[in-house]
Amino acid sequence: MPRRRIGFWYRFAAVLCKPPLVVLLKRDWRGMENIPADGGFITVVNHNSHVDPFAYAHYQYNTGRVPRFLAKSGLFKKGFIGAAMRGTGQIPVYRESTDALSAFRAAIDAVGRGECVAFYPEGTLTRDPDGWPMTGKTGAARVALRTKCPVIPVAQWGANELLPPYSKKPHLLPRKTHHVLAGPPVDLTRFYDREMTPELLKEATEVIMAAITRHLEEIRGEKAPEKRYDPRAVRIEQRRRSAELDKARQKEEQGQ
Repeated sequence: MPRRRIGFWYRFAAVLCKPPLVVLLKRDWRGMENIPADGGFITVVNHNSHVDPFAYAHYQYNTGRVPRFLAKSGLFKKGFIGAAMRGTGQIPVYRESTDALSAFRAAIDAVGRGECVAFYPEGTLTRDPDGWPMTGKTGAARVALRTKCPVIPVAQWGANELLPPYSKKPHLLPRKTHHVLAGPPVDLTRFYDREMTPELLKEATEVIMAAITRHLEEIRGEKAPEKRYDPRAVRIEQRRRSAELDKARQKEEQGQ
């Protein structure tokens, strides 16, 4: 695939980032043939390490279709970082917007221009105890259904062994392998031209997350849990248990 519209800033970032990545991580990269050669598309990627955006960007850069990541709009206003974010064509997310779809207007425009937009649909590092993909947020599905572009599921594993999620201490030795598997486009056609209700977006998002999880199962050679980790449900359960403990303590204090 020919490299197009990479530009100075992306090449500069590659010069800075690729050498340490090559030293730190071996590569088992598959599925590059599923990355579209032309036109706008979305990649949806699992997230299990603070290192994996760089490792995945290395993979995607080598396909010739550089990724445009979504990032908080405030980062685009900060000196050198802002210049690099703008120069590499990253996508600002306007979290202050009250319209969920307009928050992704820049991503929709980028797909329309023929760009690759990379989504981490979990929205944050996975909190699943075994590193499996969690429930997803609906942003990728919103953009996909609005643009009807290809959605390429990408699973990755290995950067988390170099730097575990929520850890600041890397495990440099032995040298880890970064596994990436990009699959064929997710079939979302049954959701096209329908009212974009919360229920429909949730269903389309789960189809996306299931595709990522299947590819991660192939990489890891094991099955994911039947029930996907849901951080919102976990927080609700933790609050419920905390409230029950508070009530129990109050009753105990009243009985003394």
